[in-house]
Amino acid sequence: MSEWTGIAGKQVLITGATNGIGLAGAEELSRRAAKLAIVARDEEKARASAQAIEAASAGDGAPVEVLIADLASQAQVRGLAAEALERFPRIDVLINNAGAMFQHRRITEDGVEQTWALNHLAPFLLTTLLLPRLEQSAPARVITTASDAHRGAHIPFEDMRAEHGYRRGGFGRYGETKLANVLFTAELARRLQGTGVEAYSFHPGLVASGFNRNNSVLMGALMLLVKPFSRSTEHGARTLVWLADSPDVEGLSGAYFTDEKVATPTAEGRDTEAARRLWELSEEQVGAAEPSA
Repeated sequence: MSEWTGIAGKQVLITGATNGIGLAGAEELSRRAAKLAIVARDEEKARASAQAIEAASAGDGAPVEVLIADLASQAQVRGLAAEALERFPRIDVLINNAGAMFQHRRITEDGVEQTWALNHLAPFLLTTLLLPRLEQSAPARVITTASDAHRGAHIPFEDMRAEHGYRRGGFGRYGETKLANVLFTAELARRLQGTGVEAYSFHPGLVASGFNRNNSVLMGALMLLVKPFSRSTEHGARTLVWLADSPDVEGLSGAYFTDEKVATPTAEGRDTEAARRLWELSEEQVGAAEPSA
């Protein structure tokens, strides 16, 4: 199996790259000569972000490709995967970075609670749809943005629609989805053994970005209060960039990282039986993982 030689010249597909650590990470990957394709819900915002990413490489990088999808919709995730398979003969790195916290419980068109749909099912479905191309491109990597917010959380297998457990203004549900990211990565790594595709999850730290500003004025005020104690988006993106670029993480598939080091998730995050059960449940929630075209 070929060894990882760094990100230069490799095709990267990244979600959530129009702001925060996603945008900062994409800009740095562009500086390192990666070929970037970004996924966004808003086309105008995506075009502006693509221009910012291209400018970061001072005109030396490849043009940034833009794909549009609302990742809370399974139909749109399937359409996104089909478009990516059509447009990119190789996908060397898939970065599942899009995510959000919602103060109020909502149900999507697919009958799924919105935080779960966006933060867990979207990366699960997109990754499984793109796995054949990732395997063809091996060595390849799948990187998923998790969080230490998974600490204290458990997977609510008996209440997946959060009908009885939408706690603490959405913070509790957010933590459950971040635990799902950790477990998904571990189970994905187990299933990919021997393919040349490795999977990693990471905690970016408390980052000063637009995260959680989509909720109430109170939530926005709380985020402003913690800003002095937060790291910059560039700092928050360092581990993301390192996982995409460095050969040092080869052989660490399934691991959880913080500040460019292997970290230990909670006991719930190391539960292999819960990871297997979550995978099977996720398959049920998204149906057969086949590209739409």
